[in-house]
Amino acid sequence: MSMIDKLEKKLGRYFPTNVTVYLVAGQTLVYVLFLMGRLDRGQISLSAYRLLQGEWWRLLTFPFDPPASNLLFAFFAWYLFYLMGSALEEHWGAFRYNLFLLVGYLLAVGVSFLVPAYPLSNAFLGGSVFLAFAFLFPDFQLLLFFVLPVRIKWLALVTWLGYGYLLLVGGWPSRLMVMASLGNFLVFFARDIVVNLKYGRRKMTNKVLSAARSNEQHFHRCTVCGITDKTHPDMDFRYCPQCEGQYGYCRDHIFNHEHVRK
Repeated sequence: MSMIDKLEKKLGRYFPTNVTVYLVAGQTLVYVLFLMGRLDRGQISLSAYRLLQGEWWRLLTFPFDPPASNLLFAFFAWYLFYLMGSALEEHWGAFRYNLFLLVGYLLAVGVSFLVPAYPLSNAFLGGSVFLAFAFLFPDFQLLLFFVLPVRIKWLALVTWLGYGYLLLVGGWPSRLMVMASLGNFLVFFARDIVVNLKYGRRKMTNKVLSAARSNEQHFHRCTVCGITDKTHPDMDFRYCPQCEGQYGYCRDHIFNHEHVRK
């Protein structure tokens, strides 16, 4: 049993559910207050210098800092965050999803003390949610701006390239926020990345094909309901990286199954 499993067993009942809804609702409220002139970003952004001056409330307001864009793009950002955050919570459970956000939050607070005079955005924390979703569900198709269909893995590739660019030529505040975001991602996915690098896609593909040949010549089979790509040719099948082994699931059960632990 991993350390996260042990923590979940002891503390899981204390973590709230549907936290993505609360974050989106809070950011929407703050955005409205911005429009009304009742509040400005400088009053709620994360700044270690301001924290040391006694403005401790910034620790609470930082997660509710809304996207710095017009209403259309802000709405699209909230839609994506809700979609992906809710999917991660359903896939991981409330405890692991909350822990993922908490680790990212703590890393951001820690980074703020390295550049105390620079106000930091929570955009990179949202970026870590996006990268986590794309890693788990790379073939998920998103309607970009509700019009253009694109697989999430290509958008993730663009994000990784952007992060690489910031690490190479960006200022230190941006570099540190990227490293905090990647640190959050690696805490949860370093093991999966090492496994993928060690065995490679070719070996994984050969294993799936070998199992398919010995099991009624199908390529994919849902571990929960047993349907295959032969019996349901229009069904999408995916493999869960949280299960210990190559376990496939149909789209009806990829978010709704018990992870296999050996």
